[in-house]
Amino acid sequence: MKNELLAFLERLLPFSILLWLIQFLLQQYVFEVEFYYSSFSIYLFHFLATFLIYLSLVFVYKNFTDKTGFAFMGLSLFKMVVAVIFLLPLVLSEVNAVFVNVLAFFIPYFLFLVFETLYAVKLINKT
Repeated sequence: MKNELLAFLERLLPFSILLWLIQFLLQQYVFEVEFYYSSFSIYLFHFLATFLIYLSLVFVYKNFTDKTGFAFMGLSLFKMVVAVIFLLPLVLSEVNAVFVNVLAFFIPYFLFLVFETLYAVKLINKT
């Protein structure tokens, strides 16, 4: 289990840092909009959520191999609910550029979801 998690972290950490750096530079030098959430807080959310989901999937795979796919679907739904709760203060605020702020959150959300999905499928297909 430790080896799987370390291998996952060896890929997740550079992936997260690279995406964060790109978004940070875009927010600082390209967009002239003040963002509600810092890019660091957005990527910290995605990094932790992705790692915790994979950690849970490895646990389910080790104990209930045939339920790993269901666990992934349930955890993805739970992550979506948590993401909405995370964004609720933004939506309820008086920020002018809500759409740009939501995009700044959901573009990395879907990139991390693809990353999670690839590793979940890899885990599920392992025999």
